[in-house]
Amino acid sequence: MISDSSNAPLLTIRGLRIEGKAQDAWTPIVKGVDLTVKRGEVFGLIGESGAGKSTIGLAAMGFVRDGCRFAGGSVLFDGIELIGAPRKVRLGMRSSRIAYVAQSAAASFNPAFRLIDQHGEFPVLRGLMTRAEAEANAIELYRKLQLPNPDEIGFRYPHQVSGGQLQRAMTAMAMACRPDLIIFDEPTTALDVTTQIEVLSAIRDAVQSLGTAAIYVSHDLAVVAQMADKIMVLRNGETVEEAPTRTMLSSPRHDYTKSLWAVRSFRAPSRPDAEPPPPLVRIESVDAAYGAVKVLSDVSFVLPKGRTVAVVGESGSGKSTLAKVLMGLLPAKAGCVELAGKTLPPSYRERTKADLRQVQMIYQMADTALNPRQRVREIVGRPISFYLGLKGKALEARTRQLLQDMELDPDIYIDRLPSELSGGQKQRVGIARALAADPQLVICDEVTSSLDQLVAESVLKLLVRLQRERDLTYMFITHDLATVRAIADEVVVMKEGKVVEKGPKDEMFRPPHHPYTGLLLSSVPEMDPDWLTRLTAKNTMAVNT
Repeated sequence: MISDSSNAPLLTIRGLRIEGKAQDAWTPIVKGVDLTVKRGEVFGLIGESGAGKSTIGLAAMGFVRDGCRFAGGSVLFDGIELIGAPRKVRLGMRSSRIAYVAQSAAASFNPAFRLIDQHGEFPVLRGLMTRAEAEANAIELYRKLQLPNPDEIGFRYPHQVSGGQLQRAMTAMAMACRPDLIIFDEPTTALDVTTQIEVLSAIRDAVQSLGTAAIYVSHDLAVVAQMADKIMVLRNGETVEEAPTRTMLSSPRHDYTKSLWAVRSFRAPSRPDAEPPPPLVRIESVDAAYGAVKVLSDVSFVLPKGRTVAVVGESGSGKSTLAKVLMGLLPAKAGCVELAGKTLPPSYRERTKADLRQVQMIYQMADTALNPRQRVREIVGRPISFYLGLKGKALEARTRQLLQDMELDPDIYIDRLPSELSGGQKQRVGIARALAADPQLVICDEVTSSLDQLVAESVLKLLVRLQRERDLTYMFITHDLATVRAIADEVVVMKEGKVVEKGPKDEMFRPPHHPYTGLLLSSVPEMDPDWLTRLTAKNTMAVNT
C-alpha cells in the first residue's frame, strides 16, 4: 500500500447521485456518495452486487453507462469539474490522466490485433508518442508488471496468452500514458488463486513505483485489504462506512460490514455415512487433446452418488477440459467415463437422449450462458420440453415450480429477459435450466467466481439444499478454496492435465500436502493487510535460494 507525503486530494466526489432508467422511470442507483482520493493513494470500494461500486468507479471518469444519468453532485478531478464538462474535456482526461482496467480482459481486447499494437493505439493517435516509443513503453511496462518474455510477449495475439497475462497486459495499457488515476474494476475476480497473487503483486508494485492513485473495486474483502489504504463499504448505492484499511479490518462498526466478514465461514452440514455411497461416475485413465496438444493425461477418480467432488487447480490445469469430456463435447483420446455402471460414448453425438439428460452443466458466466433474446420461461422451459416431453399447462407448471425451487417468484421473473436480472438471479436461472432435465450429475463450472461473496453464499446454500432434496451428484470446478471448504465432500487437485492429489476434504486440508496443493492453500488471500507482502517476500526468498 502507498503512503503519500502530500495531502492534496486528486479526486473529490461530493453528493454523487446517479439514476438508471427502467420501464420509463428513473430509479436511484447511487444516492449521495462522498469520497476523496489523494495523490498516490489506493481507495477500495467494496459491497455486494448492485451496491454501486462500478458505477462510482466509472463516474470518477465523468462517465455513466447507457440508460443512466448524473442526477446531482460533483466529481472534481484535479480542480476540474467532470459532471457537465464539455465532451472534449472529458475525453481528453480519459486514458491520458484517468485510466480504466476492466474485469474481463478477454472481452476487452480486440482478438484481431496484437497486444503491443493495442497498447500503443491511444498514445500514437493522440500524438503523445511515436510508434517506436509506444512499443518501448509497452515493453518497459510488461517488464514492470513481471510478464514473461517482456520483449516478445506483446507481439502475441490475445488468445495466445493466459488470463493472468492478459489482465496484466491490460493494466500495462492503462498505464501507457502514466495516468494520475487508475480505476481497477474487479481485475482479478475470474483468476485462479496463484495467478491472482501474480497479478495483485504486479499491480501493487507498478502503482507504487509510478506513484499513481487508484480506485480498486472488488467484492473480495481479503483482496482489497492487500491493495487499499482506505476502504469504503457500499450497499444499495449508499455509504455504509469508511475507514483506513487496518481500522476497517480490526473493528468494523456496522452490522452489514461484519456480515461481509462472516461470509467465508459458511460450511455445508456434514453427512456421516454408515458406509460410503456407491459411485455414480467413474473416470478411468482419461486422456484428451486439442489437436496435437495433449491436455489431459491418465485422469482417474470417482464421483460418489449424492456427494460433491471439488476439482481444483490453476488456469490451464485441465479442469474445464475434463468437464467437456464428461459432457461429450471433447471426445477422450483414451480411457472412458462410466455413469451408473454404463460406459458413455465419447461424443455427445453418439449418446442417447437419456444419456444427455443425465449429465448437465451450470456455466461460469451466466451473462454469456443465457440467450439474451429469450425470456426465463423459454430458457428453463426448453430443456423440460426436450427431455421430458412436457407441453402446455404441464410445461408451465413445471417451469414455475423450478423457479420456486430456485427461490425466484415465478409471477415476477418468468417473463423477464436476462438483462432484467441481477447476477445472482441469472445464475439461479442457469441452475434451473440445468435441473430442468432432471439429471443425476451436475457439473458446476466456477459458478460463483463472478459473484460477490453474499450472493455466492446464497447460491452455494441453494445448491446444497437442492442436492439434499434431489440426491444430486456435483462435480464442482473451482479455483476458490473457500468454496471447497464450504461444500465439498472430496477434493481432486489437478496440475498440467494430471491428478496430483485426491481424497476426502478434511484430509486434503490437513498437512502434509503435495507441494502443489500446499501452494494453492498458501495463495488464498487472508484478512490481513500484510499477507501479500509476507507471501511475496517468502516467494522471492524461495526463488533466490
